[in-house]
Amino acid sequence: MSESTEFIDRGSMQAPRLLRRMACWLYEGLLLFGVVFISGYLFSTLSQTRHALDNRHGLQAFLFLIFAIYFTWFGHKGQTLAMKTWHIRLISASGNPVTQTRALCRYVLSWIWFLPPLAVVAPYELTGSETLVICVGWIMVWALTSRFQAQGQFWHDIWAGTRLVNEPPASR
Repeated sequence: MSESTEFIDRGSMQAPRLLRRMACWLYEGLLLFGVVFISGYLFSTLSQTRHALDNRHGLQAFLFLIFAIYFTWFGHKGQTLAMKTWHIRLISASGNPVTQTRALCRYVLSWIWFLPPLAVVAPYELTGSETLVICVGWIMVWALTSRFQAQGQFWHDIWAGTRLVNEPPASR
């Protein structure tokens, strides 16, 4: 069956437990460290940046684009490496594979995990630990709001028309 016509069994459309999704989320962040490292090196080499704060906004825009490509590509394929490890699959709300447009929409909407706390701390001169507490607090609250959603999905998935589902491990 081709990937574009593949259909997920509706009985398997149960959302993974919140703890497992958050563990996958943290593992994804760990894997993205390598992506950021290589991308940052590539950007600084190509732009001849000599100091870490030079071209800071250019680097941020470049990383935003690299992440968009990463999450759109793997979202369209259904799983990132972290999702494969944690046996989680991304599908459309109807159970079909995710289109690249929908995956890109999901990526943009997923910034709700970070933008509100960053907008709150931006006007203040907070220490790193104070900023960390506010950001982690928001992430915890935002993750827990999925418990109030009937299907247990994260809100950015609902808005993007996607869902995370359990994927049974492949038999050997």
